[in-house]
Amino acid sequence: MNIIDEITGNKRREVEAMKLIVSEDRLFQLARQAKRQPLSLKGALRGNYSGVIAEFKRRSPLRGSINQHADVASVVEGYARYGAAACSIVTDSRFFGGSLTDLAVARQRVRLPLLRGDIMVDKYQIAESRVWGADAVVLSAALLTLEEMEVMMVVAHDLCMEVLVEIGSERDLSKIPACTDIVGVNNRNLSNFAVNEENCYNLIGRLPAGFMRIAMSGICSHNHLHRLRAIGYNGFLIGENFMKKDDPAEALNAFIHPQHYDLGHIHPNKL
Repeated sequence: MNIIDEITGNKRREVEAMKLIVSEDRLFQLARQAKRQPLSLKGALRGNYSGVIAEFKRRSPLRGSINQHADVASVVEGYARYGAAACSIVTDSRFFGGSLTDLAVARQRVRLPLLRGDIMVDKYQIAESRVWGADAVVLSAALLTLEEMEVMMVVAHDLCMEVLVEIGSERDLSKIPACTDIVGVNNRNLSNFAVNEENCYNLIGRLPAGFMRIAMSGICSHNHLHRLRAIGYNGFLIGENFMKKDDPAEALNAFIHPQHYDLGHIHPNKL
């Protein structure tokens, strides 16, 4: 069994356990009663100069602890302060050290779109995401059939949420639903979590026209971001590069504004 099979199996068990606590009918009732109007991730990316979706996660299945004691409130507030377009909140507990509480706290602290990062295997999680404050969810073409993604996408859109479809190889291209909001190309291989930075370059020419395009994982420098933007990417999901630092928000600041750090760590607001 590879890592992602173990994570997916555990996630399915978690979802079935949650259904015994809050029934699917009740959860969907709560989701439809939610009064907050979700924010548009696509709109935020179009209107932000950095295009960075800054991720919050404490652990990685490959590396183990990254920033185990990171406080979600202070990190996302810093992300917002230093120019992130949106935040991704990883909510898996066992493998990534996150929780739905992290999502709820982030929702209270920032007015940026929030993308729920988790292994989505059931439409129950879509409603759960709406209830806990997410504006968008990630569906992985490597883990779901086209039919499963289409069903979950209809549910998300019915709840006024957007969907980022994550692909990692050419075989995933045939599983991008026509009503997809955003396509994300992941440099990380979900079988072993290794990163191949060439993946985004190799697949950009194969992506269907008309979709907003996001590069995911392994983006380590301001220059790397600009190269990806030059070939057609509209946004960039970056997490570990920030979270492995003592101050993830300051790491984002240095990433987005490297010229200010070249001038002696001058805060951009003071220029």
